[in-house]
Amino acid sequence: MHDFWFRVSIPVWLGGAAAMLLWGIFSSTVALIFMLVLLLVVMVYRARQLFKLGQWMQDARLETIPEADGIWDEVFSRLYRMVKNHNQTKQELADELQHIEQATAALPEGVLILNESNRIEWSNPLSQQHFDLHPIHDEMQDITYLVRQPEFIEYLNAESDFSEPLVMRPARHDDMVLSIKLVPYGGNKRLLISQDITQLERIEAMRRDFVANVSHELRTPLTVVSGFIENLQDMPNLEQESARRALQLMTAQTKRMESLVSDLLTLSRLENDQGPISDEPVNMRDLLNEVYQDGMSLSSGQHAIKLEIGSELSLLGNRDELHSAFVNLVSNAIRYTPQGGEILVRWFKRGDQPIFSVQDSGIGINAQHLPRLTERFYRIDRSRSRETGGTGLGLAIVKHISIRHQAKLEIMSEEGKGSTFTLVFPIKRVVN
Repeated sequence: MHDFWFRVSIPVWLGGAAAMLLWGIFSSTVALIFMLVLLLVVMVYRARQLFKLGQWMQDARLETIPEADGIWDEVFSRLYRMVKNHNQTKQELADELQHIEQATAALPEGVLILNESNRIEWSNPLSQQHFDLHPIHDEMQDITYLVRQPEFIEYLNAESDFSEPLVMRPARHDDMVLSIKLVPYGGNKRLLISQDITQLERIEAMRRDFVANVSHELRTPLTVVSGFIENLQDMPNLEQESARRALQLMTAQTKRMESLVSDLLTLSRLENDQGPISDEPVNMRDLLNEVYQDGMSLSSGQHAIKLEIGSELSLLGNRDELHSAFVNLVSNAIRYTPQGGEILVRWFKRGDQPIFSVQDSGIGINAQHLPRLTERFYRIDRSRSRETGGTGLGLAIVKHISIRHQAKLEIMSEEGKGSTFTLVFPIKRVVN
């Protein structure tokens, strides 16, 4: 750098030396005139080179870089190398961007990049198809202006970790079902990932219809068989102990099958009912007392069941569904708590959120089983489940009811130390 400035100032130093020499030979006026003329020539030369540089920078291409001599040739040579390196880097970035765009276009999911204001910064072709977006005109548009379904806007603005995806039908594609998930990244930006699950939904609908139809078909023969068994048990001449024992076993298994069919029908109804629930103010004190009495009846005095109502909050929801969810949690606690164990049923507030929980001193659950507890027919110990009379559908029913009420099911358990099942309801469901 120092060498560069030294070479730039050489003409000035040489002109100064020549002016001093002229001053000594002639006079100061001649030296001054010479110096001024020299400076003017240098300035004109520099200005000409700067003009050429300015003209070139308006369209900086390697093939049109100006020619010069002296120090300006070195300046243009350095600019040439800089522009060449810049163009090479730009081309590499363009190639990489094209590669990324090709990769995202090949993804089986739609991908949208949203900023902190929910404006679309970028979208791949599949997301444009899912949400009927224009790749140019809709760029930097607010996504909520283009996708107006209330459930989508509510999901987008929700204060949550977005662990559960939103399943919805786009307004302009009624025959399509999308699974949508938000993934925060890079500070305030978010990825909106959409997946077409139309075929999966059709298969799931077929499964639900099959289960519902089979359950309905099973109910009639079970009712007939149950009736005949009751008649046989009431016959006065049935005295053989083996026959009575067989009828008792048949009765128990028939009741178990009836319970399974009933749970299957309940689960099918919840799964098939995709519309909003019929909300009504629910008097929680009355509902909880009813749940408590159901638990006492099921326990038959074998457990110490306690009810704590720590809040007078009422809830907006479907009373029958809430009753089903609460009773399922209480009955689970009774089934898996040994005789003489304690069960605590609570209704209270955590901050401003209403909470329902069931705590037991039962056998507990190993941590590896917790993520799968709400799956249909998932059993930790199949032999013990048969002994307790469970259908394996209770927690699946609780999960669906909690989703329909925008509640969160929390499970805490330690093997040998009991379990706590908690339903956390959103503040918006509190009835003032």
